[in-house]
Amino acid sequence: MSKKQKEQEVNLYYFDNGQEQEETIDDIMKRKKAKEREKRIEQRKKQEFDDEFDFDTETVIGMTNKNKIKQEEQKKKEFTKQQRKRNRTIKRIKQIIKFVVLLGIIIGAIVFATCSPIFNIKDIEVLNNNRVSSDTIISLSGISKDENIFRFIATKAMNNIKQNAYIEDVKIKRVIPNKIQIEVTEREPVFSIPVLGEFAYITTQGYILEIAQNELNLPIIYGIKTSEENITAGNRLNEEDLVSLESILKIVSALKDNALYDEVTNIDISDKNDYSIYMQEEQKTIHLGDTSNLSNKMLYVVAIIEQEKGVEGDIFVNGDFNDNFKAYFREKV
Repeated sequence: MSKKQKEQEVNLYYFDNGQEQEETIDDIMKRKKAKEREKRIEQRKKQEFDDEFDFDTETVIGMTNKNKIKQEEQKKKEFTKQQRKRNRTIKRIKQIIKFVVLLGIIIGAIVFATCSPIFNIKDIEVLNNNRVSSDTIISLSGISKDENIFRFIATKAMNNIKQNAYIEDVKIKRVIPNKIQIEVTEREPVFSIPVLGEFAYITTQGYILEIAQNELNLPIIYGIKTSEENITAGNRLNEEDLVSLESILKIVSALKDNALYDEVTNIDISDKNDYSIYMQEEQKTIHLGDTSNLSNKMLYVVAIIEQEKGVEGDIFVNGDFNDNFKAYFREKV
């Protein structure tokens, strides 16, 4: 058999419902390649489907994981919020307990302090008083020995003491365990006012301190306009007299600057345009006029007193020195 015959014999196949069909090697290879190609296409489609399925699955899983993370974060936030709330509650409870304990201690201390005989007053000391006696001040205060040191009201006691016209200010100090200190600031009388045969002592602020029969060694003010019924201890001069008092203080200051104040016996303010000062020892009355140019006027007064030593009379410095007025002395006839 020749080679060609053998090839023809090899290429003979029978299929497809029993029908004969001649198929070459190239056809077989093509068919196989076509099948392989179809298979690869099917595999590729399947892989793409699997990949698509995997992507969707991963997406779903990712979204699920995100939701879980959010839920876990939300749970953490809720837990943290609850924990903070719990901590605040615990802190508030601790504060309340501390307050209750402290309040209990304070109440116990107050009860002990107000009931224990250890704190009963044994000594009452009055400081800085010169004109008002210690007994008077203690009596006015209403504080008594053997009284509990914490039971009296200090404000009430101070107001009671201030009822005395001489007392300007009061401080009360508790010295534990059983001592009271009462420190006072007293008003000082500077002038006196004649009233119904007696004398009213007044301060530089016009407070009336006392009505007494005895005259203190103070300059007497004449010409006061306050009515006699209102000149009582604890009262104050009326507004008109307070204005006049300011002028008197200016005059006093000028007298002190020239070492003349100690010689003053009385000051008459009846005429505001002609204040007058009487010096009993010098036997001279000084006519000042108003309160203008006091420094200049006092220089002339000093000079005239020296010149007319021992001569009774009047010194006139009540004119206008800018209008060629000249101070002069007129001897009493």
